[in-house]
Amino acid sequence: MEGHYPAKGDARPHPGVAQAHAYPIHGIDISRWQGDIDWTAVKGAGTRFVFMKATEGGDHVDPAFQRNWEGARRAGIPRGAYHFVYWCRPAHEQAIWFKQHIPSDPDALPPVLDVEWNGHSKSCPKKIDRNLALEKIQLMLTELEQLTGKKPIIYTDITFHKDVLEGQFDDYPYWIRSTAGLPETRYNGRPWEFWQFTTTGRVPGIKGDVDRNAFFGNEGEFIGWRTGEFDIGTRRWDKQKGVPPQPSPGPERPAAPTPSPVVARIPGSVAPVASSFQPPDDEVAETQ
Repeated sequence: MEGHYPAKGDARPHPGVAQAHAYPIHGIDISRWQGDIDWTAVKGAGTRFVFMKATEGGDHVDPAFQRNWEGARRAGIPRGAYHFVYWCRPAHEQAIWFKQHIPSDPDALPPVLDVEWNGHSKSCPKKIDRNLALEKIQLMLTELEQLTGKKPIIYTDITFHKDVLEGQFDDYPYWIRSTAGLPETRYNGRPWEFWQFTTTGRVPGIKGDVDRNAFFGNEGEFIGWRTGEFDIGTRRWDKQKGVPPQPSPGPERPAAPTPSPVVARIPGSVAPVASSFQPPDDEVAETQ
């Protein structure tokens, strides 16, 4: 059953993720591998958001990024860009590369940092030390927030989360991959904000497979996040806005260990500063 999205489907639906269809707000993520997209049809199918690949490492730009960015904008679909981390490149160089290639659009969704091991890479298949990986991630998260004025989202998969991210960056929003079971059963102690529940989705306007994703919360929380009044990473509202009347459909997130209440930033409130998936299993997220 497709629940809220009868026009959408899945070429190989997995019963372990059926609960994803109960969440009212769905979106997609894309890259060059989706080819030419009919964005009007994608919008008409009810797509509420799209994340698209922009950059990888320090020398690669997705060749379809600008076309996809403008297409989604014209169709009125909220869109955000993601950077695929290359572990053999210095973090600051990757942050600069991302900065150089994403539009400075105030209505864009927060940027996404895609962190996973890439054992299929011919030039950088190795895993690096956990502490070094955490150092690189922290630097890039800081740079992306300075660039956009918005708290970045962390995308990850099961293996990388277990190896590196358990207990880390708990006040950041997490977008996690779990295509064969509930995220709560695959990720240890990890509340999530976006759930990539299939890589074989079917969406009008896109030929072939596309990743589909669910947002954890309700309409009020989604709108509040987009306007900067609701911090989805900490599940806290700006003091000027009350908690929405409808209950959230998503899992509870424990309060972040901060000494004082966190207030979500209004998009653009942080002034920009100069910056210093062919998935074979449940461990690779690049959309191919």
